Amino acid sequence: FILRGQPNMSIPLAPLEPAANKTADNRPADKDKKAEPPKKAAPKQAVKPAERLVSLDAYRGVIMLAMASAGFGLAGVAKHFPDDPLWQTLGFQFSHVEWKGGGFWDMIQPSFMFMVGVSMAYSYASRQVRGQSYPRMLAHAVFRSFVLVALGVFLSSKSSSHTNFVFPNVLCQIGLGYTFLFLLWNRRPVWQLLAAVLILAADWGLFFAYPTPPADFDYSTVNLSANWPHLEGRAAHWDKHTNAAAAADRVFLNWFPRDEPFTLNDGGYTTLNFVPSLATMIFGLLAGGLMRSDRGKAAKLGWLVGAGLVCLGAGYLLDRYDICPIVKRIWTPSWAVYSTGWTLLMLAGFYLVVDVIGLRRAALPLVVVGMNSILMYCMSQLIGSSNGWIAQNLQRHFGDGIFTAYGHLDPIYSPILRASLVLFVMWLVCVWLYRQKIFVRI
Repeated sequence: FILRGQPNMSIPLAPLEPAANKTADNRPADKDKKAEPPKKAAPKQAVKPAERLVSLDAYRGVIMLAMASAGFGLAGVAKHFPDDPLWQTLGFQFSHVEWKGGGFWDMIQPSFMFMVGVSMAYSYASRQVRGQSYPRMLAHAVFRSFVLVALGVFLSSKSSSHTNFVFPNVLCQIGLGYTFLFLLWNRRPVWQLLAAVLILAADWGLFFAYPTPPADFDYSTVNLSANWPHLEGRAAHWDKHTNAAAAADRVFLNWFPRDEPFTLNDGGYTTLNFVPSLATMIFGLLAGGLMRSDRGKAAKLGWLVGAGLVCLGAGYLLDRYDICPIVKRIWTPSWAVYSTGWTLLMLAGFYLVVDVIGLRRAALPLVVVGMNSILMYCMSQLIGSSNGWIAQNLQRHFGDGIFTAYGHLDPIYSPILRASLVLFVMWLVCVWLYRQKIFVRI
C-alpha cells in the first residue's frame, strides 16, 4: 500500500546484442568458417513507456484541496449576506445544488471519476512495460476494486455504531466500476466510446421504463416537502426518491445487516450511480489514451478543448429538450456527458499551463497533494472536518481565539479561517511525504 520513490519512472531495457565471434555455447568461433548471421527474432509490438503527466497531478491536487477544504465555509458565510451577489455566487459554487443543475462543487466527484480513467491509461501501460502479464494486471484491478469499496464503506461508517453498508461515496463508486473499466483498457478507442454510449443508453432506458408516481401520490412518504420542485414531463422519471435507482436501493441495501430497514438516502444518492459514472471513467480512459499518443501538444490541446465543448453542448441539449435532465446526485446520462465537458476543459487548462507552457515548479504545491490523493482523501474524512482532530488540536494548543485571529476577525468569517488552517496542516503532511518520497497507493 505504501510505495517509496517516484512512481511510473521505470525505463525499459534495450535487448542484448548478440556477441560477435561466439558460438552457442560461448566458445570462440572457428576463424576458418564464415560466421552465420544471427536470425532475426519475430518483431514484437513496442510498448510506449508511460511518462508521468504532471498536469494531471496538478489537476488532481486542486480537486483534492477543494474537497478537503469543505468549501472553505463559504456557503455558510454567504447565508449572512442574502442580498450580496458576490457572496451568493460563492455560496452557490461551493455547495451542492438541491437536485437539477450544478456548480463548481458538483464537479469534484466527476473530476475524481474522470481522472481515474486518465490515470489507468498511464499506470497499466507502466505495468506492461515492466513485464506484468494481463492476468496479473487483471488480478490487481479486481483487488483494487475490492479495497476501494471496503475503504469507502469504512469511511462511511466512521460516525456509526456499526458497519454502514452504503455505496454512493466516491471511493465505492470508483471501486464498483474499476474492474469493468480495466476490461476496456488497451482496447481500440472506438470500442471504448461505444461502450460508454451503450452504458448511458441502457441507464437512460432503465430510468425511463420505471413508472412515475400516480397523481395522488403522497410525497411525504419519501421525505419530500410540499414545496419540492418536482421534475415534470419526461424528466419526472429522474425525480428525487421516486426513480429506478432509489427503488433498487430499497431492495439491495436491505440485503445487508442494518439496525433499521433502509428507505432512502437523504441526499438522493444511489448505488447504481456507478453505472453511468463508469461512462465518465471511460471518457477519462479515452483522454488518457490521447495524452499518451504521439500527437503533438497543440493537437492534444485542441482535441481536449474540442471534445469538451462538444460534451458541454450535448449535455445541455439533452436537458434543454427534455430528453434527460442534468442531475448530479443520480448521475443522469446528460450529467455524465455535461460534466465530462468541464473535466476535459479543466484538464486542457492544466495541460496548457503545466506541460505546454512549462510552469511545473509553480504547480509543485498542487502536485504534492495530487500524488498522495488517497491519503489526502482519508485525512479529510477522518481528521479534517471543521470540528475534527486537527481543528481541536489547533484550538487546544493555540487558544480559542485562533479561528478569529484573536479577535481581529469578525466571527462571521471564522469558518473560512478554520477551514484554511485545517487544510494547511493536511497540505504540510503531503509536502513532508513528498520530500520523503512516500506515496500511498492501492
